[in-house]
Amino acid sequence: MSRRSLLLSAAALAATTGPLAVTARGAVRTPKVLVIGLDGALLTRIQTADAPNLDALMAVGLTAPSTIYANPLAPTMSGPGWSTLLTGVWPDKHNVKDNNFTGHRFDQYPDFLTRIETARPALTTYAVSSWAPITDTVLSSRVDTRVSTPSAEYDTGTTSRAVAQLRNGNPDAVFVQLDNVDHAGHSHGAASPQYADAIRTADGQVGQMVAAVKSRSTYGSEDWLIMITADHGHTDAGGHGGSTLAERSNFMIATGPTLSAGSVRHDVKMPDVAASALAHLGIALDPAWDLDGRPLQQPRPDDFDTLRTRLTARADETGIPAAVLGYTHTPPAGWSVDNSAMGTGGVTEWRGWTFTTDEFWTQAQRDQSRESNIRARNVFAVADSDEWQDKTFTGTFDSTLISPAYAITGGHPATLTYTTYYRHESPQKGEVLISYDDGAPVPVRTYTADVASRTETITLQTPPGARTARVRFRYTGGNNWYWVIDGVHLTQTL
Repeated sequence: MSRRSLLLSAAALAATTGPLAVTARGAVRTPKVLVIGLDGALLTRIQTADAPNLDALMAVGLTAPSTIYANPLAPTMSGPGWSTLLTGVWPDKHNVKDNNFTGHRFDQYPDFLTRIETARPALTTYAVSSWAPITDTVLSSRVDTRVSTPSAEYDTGTTSRAVAQLRNGNPDAVFVQLDNVDHAGHSHGAASPQYADAIRTADGQVGQMVAAVKSRSTYGSEDWLIMITADHGHTDAGGHGGSTLAERSNFMIATGPTLSAGSVRHDVKMPDVAASALAHLGIALDPAWDLDGRPLQQPRPDDFDTLRTRLTARADETGIPAAVLGYTHTPPAGWSVDNSAMGTGGVTEWRGWTFTTDEFWTQAQRDQSRESNIRARNVFAVADSDEWQDKTFTGTFDSTLISPAYAITGGHPATLTYTTYYRHESPQKGEVLISYDDGAPVPVRTYTADVASRTETITLQTPPGARTARVRFRYTGGNNWYWVIDGVHLTQTL
């Protein structure tokens, strides 16, 4: 991979999957989308339950475990979860904080079925749910058909309606929500036989819908993207809304023409459902929509993610399960970490910049807003002076993460982009510095106040004649908070 990363715009990415797919024999196939939501389902329980239909989908497609937020961003509840899945943005944008939907911003961030109707009104959209607020509140009236199944019929009625539409209708995008797994979790807990039975039942209902798709007389000329997902997880004892990893657990199971059989990915996140559906239908993702989701069909390589197989188990941390492999201090190829000014001792895992995952880092200490690091994906870099000082140490936290030397043409603007999340307490400081041709580093951004998870874009005025640019992220602090960096790219359009 070239040191000068080429970033495609969201619109250009979406355009790579045009509205019609072509088979190896040259036949045109019509893209269609089916999204099935299993309320409160845990991927780990699906994988151990009697779920042959979901197992078959995982065998022929993609399995992507992931995590979501917790308070103060939003609780792990259905309102925020389904809103995130359907709109393609995190709760800090759609503003759903509970199951009352008070203050929602669906006018600014509508559901993906509504976006389909706006972009291509000739397409047919259909939604049916066992939990009425989805079809009554989250989905807009622009959706062609919205059905809230009567409570007496519950998931059985939802399934029969979806099957009839998939088998006999001509929908282009279908969303289905089944509720009984969540009900079993609340009544009996996620470790119970009843929860496993609910997964088995839901698996059968998923099987009915997939069979309905395959039984269509036009199936051979259609190109179906099928995605199975959930809105949140559950505790073993039952319940959700809190910050445990079980409650924050999410997943996607997906089958489609560009997805490798039996593949597993860790860079897929909850908002990607909406973005993937839109891209599959050939609808360009307008940057003005401000989506957080990315089409799963078009992964974006990231240097830090190459470290996934090199992550190790805990050293000093006791709250992280011993089986979780989640950190390394060894940077990816071309990167380095300067700890020459770093204090000694402290918690091993967090001495200087660390490459880690959400599953590992958030369990070091829950409910200190680490769960709000929503826009980092897979493996990311973190400087955490708060956790580092939880063991005997000397000196202060002073560590610098240094990028490869990116090739540039001096005298032309360049763009530095990265995902950041910064929680501040004085005298802590985060600095972004640039050096050209390995000259003296020059600050281009300094953090001395809280910054919520976001993607930063910095325009650099490169000096004439410069041939390389190197980025430094220097974090200094005492017993303060932390700084997350991910997705670093330096680009230049000549």
